[in-house]
Amino acid sequence: MTFEVTILGSSSATPIYGRHPSSQIINHHDHIHMIDCGEGTQQQLQRFGIRANKIRHIFISHLHGDHFFGLIGLLSSMHLVGRKEELHLYGPAPLKEILDLQLYHSQTTLRYDLFFHPTQHESPAVIFEDQLLRVSTFPLSHRIPCTGFRFDEKPRQPKVDMEKVKALEIPPVYYPLIKQGKGYRTADGDFYPSAELTIPSPAPRSYAYCSDTIYTPAYVTAIWNVNLLYHEATFLDEMRDRAEETYHTTALQAGLMAFETQAKELLIGHFSARYKQLEPLLEEASSVFEATQLAKEGATFKVKYAV
Repeated sequence: MTFEVTILGSSSATPIYGRHPSSQIINHHDHIHMIDCGEGTQQQLQRFGIRANKIRHIFISHLHGDHFFGLIGLLSSMHLVGRKEELHLYGPAPLKEILDLQLYHSQTTLRYDLFFHPTQHESPAVIFEDQLLRVSTFPLSHRIPCTGFRFDEKPRQPKVDMEKVKALEIPPVYYPLIKQGKGYRTADGDFYPSAELTIPSPAPRSYAYCSDTIYTPAYVTAIWNVNLLYHEATFLDEMRDRAEETYHTTALQAGLMAFETQAKELLIGHFSARYKQLEPLLEEASSVFEATQLAKEGATFKVKYAV
């Protein structure tokens, strides 16, 4: 089952050096979701061959412009190209007022249904759930209200061990019951529990997105043991005072957070405009958490099963 993250933007504050403000695409089993929508996101979607009209849900972490200034343009373009499918938008409550004002003064009535779901930043909450995936928010510590997002796969039923059930001549009509945990008794009275007739599915995978935040243990529990952690790493650690002043994290601190939460892999992004070359940030995070990669734009990262 597909579970991957494509980076559209990884710059903090401003576009620079060919980098764009924050935005990511989550593809889970061909269901397409977006996290944050900084300036230029539309162009990035086109550049990397991602169809905007396939996006079902958009999650906005907070109301600093580098995380949502591309949103009204994207929503308007979806309208202009004739989108009909409903779209769900999750973000801070004031975002609705901002969008309503822009649509009102442009005299735009969207051709599709846009459902707005306000998030709250005081405590964790589940904001979306279907048969395959659960999305929850958790508070981050930034200058303004800000939430992280965690995407958790739901456990899947085990697979029927076809070799065993065929050897026992179990009729296919019983397969769904066996997958649900029910055993099977043969005509001779022999009983086979479900565990002997199935192959366990892999453990569910998880992805956590930590946008702008100061380094703090407050959200450790919320991102515990994720398969893939995205964490902002705006500055090198020599700029720690500046990071604390602006409520951001250093690359070293991002690595420490991945280590402390027992993440399997780490992506770092939200790079300051002061860094044209990003390798020093990667080296710093990797010094404390080896399984670290740069969130380079256009790159797609698989959320891998735990080994």
